Amino acid sequence: MKKIIILILCFSFLSCTKKSMQTGRGKTITIKGSDTMVILGQRWAEYYMKLNPDIIVQVTGGGSGTGIAALINAATDICQASRPMTDEEKKLIFKKYNKNVEEIPVALDGIAVYVNEKNPVKTLSLIQLRKIYKGEIDNWYEFGWDKKEIVVYGRENNSGTYMYFKEHVLEGEDFVNTVQALPGTAAIVNAVSKDKYSIGYGGMAYAKGVKEILIKKDETSIPQKPSIENIVSGKYPLSRKLFFYTVDKPQGVIKKFIDWVLSPDGQKICDEVGYCSISLK
Repeated sequence: MKKIIILILCFSFLSCTKKSMQTGRGKTITIKGSDTMVILGQRWAEYYMKLNPDIIVQVTGGGSGTGIAALINAATDICQASRPMTDEEKKLIFKKYNKNVEEIPVALDGIAVYVNEKNPVKTLSLIQLRKIYKGEIDNWYEFGWDKKEIVVYGRENNSGTYMYFKEHVLEGEDFVNTVQALPGTAAIVNAVSKDKYSIGYGGMAYAKGVKEILIKKDETSIPQKPSIENIVSGKYPLSRKLFFYTVDKPQGVIKKFIDWVLSPDGQKICDEVGYCSISLK
């Protein structure tokens, strides 16, 4: 009889804990999703926990698609995504919970194009970039440099950055099958920094030890750097919003955390980490 009572109590405790995490009434906030946003989310978490020692904010990556799947399956309180959720994904949320998705822009970012620091090429147009990632240009000789094959790195297909790049650079067409897919932007930066003849892309906050290419919207446009000024103004052609997603409007400790993220103190961290404040838009 005692064993049965203990089991019932344990089950009740676990059920309440899970419910608490999902509804925002507990002391732990879980955030999962975009690898691009991990360093920003972790910095927000660090600052917020210093201000609120009774709150634990857990941040993990895995890609925007992974975060969206976690939100659909009630495995996270907040999804971080570097792309907008699709209508189909939003319908899955509504079908499962009879609640709408809350979309909250929290920062601005630019997708930078990285090459090795020894690469003399300074500028690429979106058309040239498209041709590289479709395999139509495969040698640096085309740009007046060494006669060497271009080693192309990209993100995995569960990445919001992958989806954005496919839509805005490849215009929805497929990547060439020689693109080497890596699990995160940090991995791409690391690979490009070690490979003289490589190229990659990812969030501008990660561009350490590599060279950022200036991007032209078309052949007649002025080349633009992925800087805060150019992203806020929209001059840089690969600028985007970064999002938090929740099931229904956030409440309790989750709402307080998101309100702080959107406050001047929270948005100041965007600039510190290398992103752009959404309030500047």
